[in-house]
Order: sequence, then C-alpha cells, then structure tokens
Amino acid sequence: MIQPQSALDVNGDTRTAPMLLVADPESALVHDLAAALEREGVEVMGVTDGAQALLQAGALRPDVVLVSASLPVIGAVDFIRAVRLTRAIPVLLGVGEGHAQQAVQALAAGATACVARPYRVPELLPLVQAAFTGESGIRRMLVVGKVELDVNAYQVKVDGRTVHLPLREFELLHYLMRNAHRTVTREQIMRHVWNSTDTTSTNTIAVHVKRLRARLGDNDDQLIQTVRGVGYRLVDKTS
Repeated sequence: MIQPQSALDVNGDTRTAPMLLVADPESALVHDLAAALEREGVEVMGVTDGAQALLQAGALRPDVVLVSASLPVIGAVDFIRAVRLTRAIPVLLGVGEGHAQQAVQALAAGATACVARPYRVPELLPLVQAAFTGESGIRRMLVVGKVELDVNAYQVKVDGRTVHLPLREFELLHYLMRNAHRTVTREQIMRHVWNSTDTTSTNTIAVHVKRLRARLGDNDDQLIQTVRGVGYRLVDKTS
C-alpha cells in the first residue's frame, strides 16, 4: 500500500497508473485488497474513517474512491455528499448484509455504484481501470456475455454482429455495462446519461431502453431487466 506522500508526483505530473482510495474500518481487509490490486497495476491508498477519506480525496485526487457502508467518524453517505459538492469522482459503496438502507441513501447522495463487501478484485478492477483510462484515451472494451462495447470506437457487437446505436442509446448501454449485474436507479441514469436531475422525465429512459432492447435482440427483456419501482439491471444472459 502506498503512503500519502508518494501518491502523486511532487511536480503534479500526470499519474501513470490508476489510483484507488479505500476507506474502510477493517485495516486488514484494506491491506489484502491493496496487495491484490497492486499486482494488477493499481495504486491503493487506505484510510480507516470518513474524515481521513475526505482529507485524502482532496489531497491525492484519486481516480476512484471506495467507501465502506459502515465508515466511522464521517459516515459513507455524508462523505459522498461532501465529495459531490466539489468533484465528480466515481465513488463506490461497499455493502454487505444489512446495508440496504445505506445503499439507497448513498445512491441518492451521488454514489456511482454499490459493490459487494468483502471486496472482489474482478468486480473492482474494471471499474477502477475504466475511470482511469477514461481520461487517458486508452482503448477500452467492455464485455458482458455476448455484448461487446468498444468505448473509443463507439462500436457495439452482439455475438460478433455489429449493432449500430444512436449516441444516447450507446451512452445508456455503456452506463449499464459499467454497472453490470447491479441495479441502477432511474435517477442515476438521468444524472449520468442525460446529465439531468429532472426526475419527471423517466419515461424518456423507458423509451430508450425499449429501443435499445430491440437493437440488441433482447426480445425477452432478460439482458436489460426492469427492476420494478427502482430502475434497470443489465445481466449476462449466458451465465
């Protein structure tokens, strides 16, 4: 695990590897996660409470922040609200059993997504890399089942067949694939895809989802699933 003073070049040079700030009260868990991610080329800074997390989020400017739902001193929801006042940095919420209410509140406060805690490297690594390469221009490919999305080329393939999508539908699919197997709310979709907080326009989402399903051949609505009263979830139909 890196130390705070070595996270960024003292001259402010561009970081050459993605950085994840982890705020979790279990230092042993953070240590193990850091060791696993650093083997994948990710720099990890760990803190154990929300006050330290706020300080380091401002000082280090990490690419992604991962906060536990049980964060002490300054709770996860208050941390997310504070960060959202000044930055659009992706914030992931680590949730376990009994954290349903915190998850709802965190998503409403601006959390990017929820991830399982104890943490899983295969789940976290694509999210960290996507946030980092989104600023560096490196080619990015997302794959969920038979659906492949090339971010830089604005190209989508389903089972090897190229599918042409209008820009908004491409952005919608991109957001759903970034959060694959997790439910995203309509409010989150409006904010991240339409850059809007107008929650009265959620019918717009339904129309675009219907068109996207048709283009992807999702005739049984099993690829993009509707979570009644909440939002949508994209899943791997082949699993």
